[in-house]
Amino acid sequence: MRFYVNIDHVATVRQARRTDEPDPVRAAVLAELGGADGITVHLREDRRHIQDRDVELLLQTVRTGVNLELAAASDILELACRWRPMQATLVPEKREEITTEGGLDLQSPESRGRVETALARLAEAGVRTSLFIDPEEGAVRVAAEMGADAVELHTGEYANARPEMRGREIERLQTAASLARKLGLAVHAGHGLTYENVAPVAAIPELEELNIGHSVVSRAIFTGMEAAVREMAERIRRARRAT
Repeated sequence: MRFYVNIDHVATVRQARRTDEPDPVRAAVLAELGGADGITVHLREDRRHIQDRDVELLLQTVRTGVNLELAAASDILELACRWRPMQATLVPEKREEITTEGGLDLQSPESRGRVETALARLAEAGVRTSLFIDPEEGAVRVAAEMGADAVELHTGEYANARPEMRGREIERLQTAASLARKLGLAVHAGHGLTYENVAPVAAIPELEELNIGHSVVSRAIFTGMEAAVREMAERIRRARRAT
């Protein structure tokens, strides 16, 4: 299983003072040294954390691969087609939200049309595509119909569930992952995963990639980025070995 480290919140700390540190590019290098298989960043329309220059430098510096998260209808789509990252993950985006609150709406004609247009443009630019969706059968089937290369299953409801409800949420993720694989999609997962709750998700056999950010950056404040990434990577590997 691949482990991608989202470094958005290194930039969040930097932007709090509008200065030049901490540097998310340096964080990416340390994450790779700690065992990350790739780096994820979300370039938001309001540029609240990651900036255009960060992405440009990451694409020149990262030795594994960059997964660029972006909204389907934005000026960032133009940039993504020009930059051609290893992968682009289309995510929903609202200005007022603190963090992404759920998967893409693939049911409404307007939203589906925007996503289909974005997928076509990214594919034409030679960029591997992924859709961030809720773990629901309908969303998985639409993603496959659209021709996405992968789906990233939203794990937020699992992460926020009461202990007695987490088993049901894992079942939802398992069912969605199995269907996605049967339909020929690569299956990723992420959002709200921590050192304490990652193991049941990492144990889902159909998953091939996890994207984890806030928890790793939080741990890195106390232990350093390399150690924080190394510890999360080991927990993921241990969960996979147990299956």
